[in-house]
Amino acid sequence: MTPAARLAAAIETLEDVASRRRPAAQALKDWGVSHRFAGSKDRSAIASLVWDALRVRSSAGWIMGCAPGRENARAVALGALVRARGLDADAVSALCTGERHAPAPLSEEERARLTAADLSGAPPHVLGDYPEWLEEQLLQAWGERAGEEGAALAQRAPVDLRVNLLAGDRDKALAALAHLGPQPARFSPWGLRIAVGPEGRAPALSAEPAYARGLVEVQDEGSQLAALLTGAEPGWQVLDLCAGGGGKTLALAAMMENKGQIYAADKDGRRLMPIFDRLERAGARNVQVRAPRGAQDVLADLEGRCDLVLVDAPCTGTGTWRRNPDAKWRMRPGALAQRQVEQDESLAQAARFVKPGGRLAYVTCSVLVAENEARVNAFLAAHADFLPLDMAHAARKAGAPDLAAFVSPHGPGLRLSPAAAGVDGFYVALLARS
Repeated sequence: MTPAARLAAAIETLEDVASRRRPAAQALKDWGVSHRFAGSKDRSAIASLVWDALRVRSSAGWIMGCAPGRENARAVALGALVRARGLDADAVSALCTGERHAPAPLSEEERARLTAADLSGAPPHVLGDYPEWLEEQLLQAWGERAGEEGAALAQRAPVDLRVNLLAGDRDKALAALAHLGPQPARFSPWGLRIAVGPEGRAPALSAEPAYARGLVEVQDEGSQLAALLTGAEPGWQVLDLCAGGGGKTLALAAMMENKGQIYAADKDGRRLMPIFDRLERAGARNVQVRAPRGAQDVLADLEGRCDLVLVDAPCTGTGTWRRNPDAKWRMRPGALAQRQVEQDESLAQAARFVKPGGRLAYVTCSVLVAENEARVNAFLAAHADFLPLDMAHAARKAGAPDLAAFVSPHGPGLRLSPAAAGVDGFYVALLARS
């Protein structure tokens, strides 16, 4: 397929996403099934165009004259070539000839708007490429920096890896992956970062011996730091209450040097399925998986016994928009309200397992105060036997003193974001039981 035909396919897919209100990944899969002539490189290039357009949907539509929330697929795709890929009007025009499956030629107005690429007077939600209904929430979190922070969440994310200390050290991983150009992470002592290609293509890590043998795992640096800040030590009894696929469980196992015990649980047993292969590959031997069994209380024996309970709470995922750009446009206000209920329930459940003198770590991949500081404050108001720990002290004790710069101004906890720290949006709070 020619670059012009790929652009036309991306516009077609974006129209499908908008008209049927469904995940872009599903629309891309269906497009590939119905266009089997397209090779893997074609499908990858089309997907990259679609993801880039969704990242900057609002600002791309604005420069093309669309009202926020009323963007059309062609306008967003063309605007994204300027906003996300840095093309000029002439380069875009060369792709829009109307010949051999190419998009129709640019109108005079389209060319003028692409030339100006004007965002003058655009409100923060356009500058930050996030839904208008979330503006109050994001202004609460970031104030006048909302546009800057939102724009950072609209950028492509790099590939972050965590070196598995049970299998080797960072120098060993740097040598094994040298051909991919990894760099040490800014904050995480276990982290490596690999830049994505010009079209957003990531390396095929599943084909790398270092990955297959468990030396590295894919994990955003922010997620690594959330695990690091828990302060888990060898010999501890740890419950990962919302373990999911096990990313933080694996990080904790390495921190604890395979000593002590980690219990990996999740109310949805299907989410736990990937953890078994990952544990074997990583050589993590101090993890018990506690999958749900109907009405049976599979965690009853842990009540009041745990040094650390980690709550990686269900959330809106606003901090992961770099990796899931269509999620921000599919999110609805009702989802935020539902997540808050689930977060309160998870915290209340977690308290049951923390022993006197133990700690509860509350983590989300959200940037919203409503899901973070507000939930912790509500929990503390209902649980007089818990107190928030000083996160600057926790950062220093974890060997990452620079993280003290990200202590939340809104209440207990620490906030990470792409603009401030170069990682996905994460919130971490530590609460100690007296």
